[in-house]
Amino acid sequence: MLLLRSLLFALLFYLSTAIFVVGGSFLLFGPRRWAMAGLKAHAIVSLWLLRWIVGTRMEVRGRDKLPKAPYLVASKHQSAWDTFALIPIFSDPAMVMKWELTLIPFYGWFSRKFEHVFVKRERGPVALRNLVRDAKDRADAGREIVIFPEGTRRPPGAEPDYKSGAVALYEGLELPCVPVALNSGLYWPRRALMRYPGTIIVEILDPLPAGLPRREFKRQMEQRIEAASNRLIIEASQSANPPPIPAAALEHARSAAAPAG
Repeated sequence: MLLLRSLLFALLFYLSTAIFVVGGSFLLFGPRRWAMAGLKAHAIVSLWLLRWIVGTRMEVRGRDKLPKAPYLVASKHQSAWDTFALIPIFSDPAMVMKWELTLIPFYGWFSRKFEHVFVKRERGPVALRNLVRDAKDRADAGREIVIFPEGTRRPPGAEPDYKSGAVALYEGLELPCVPVALNSGLYWPRRALMRYPGTIIVEILDPLPAGLPRREFKRQMEQRIEAASNRLIIEASQSANPPPIPAAALEHARSAAAPAG
């Protein structure tokens, strides 16, 4: 039954996405705020479909911790779910994404219309300078800059692999950074068709103030995100209807949460 629900959701999710990007193509010729409204509407519809068909809900904790925009958001990234479900949380987010995605018809056109921030990762220092320049332009317009510091989806419980982009943005923007933890990979696993019922939790953590030394910022950002994400894995394992959590992921989370000594 769950397989059938997952298949039905996949069908309706991709169908609704096609309707939004093709049927809403007229938004490419209007103001950016209209296109952003369409982007948020797509996220809301997708979340509704996921809840109605599969029984997967979303809970956001810590909204009151969000400062006044602009600010930097550094979020854990476990699932494709993150790329759309985080959008409605913020007022006018500019997502950091791979430049290559702009080459995809409709998707890439809309990404440019949204004025997201694009990075060519293979260009090294030049890419980071361009990343900071474009992000500063978006921040000057009062937008939130959202980055996944690990650069790609990581399975729950995996060893962290934080890249330099978030640190470069933090230094270049001179804005506070809001770390975000989540457990989406337990319910919408990467590279898998199955979707699982339960509650995906997004936890907004205490902001890091602007101006911290480079190493201290990286240490605190990673420590806060990883600690909270591991705690959310443990919480999911203790829920009334836990998703299938890999034993290694749960063991890693419990080990990381255990008091030292």
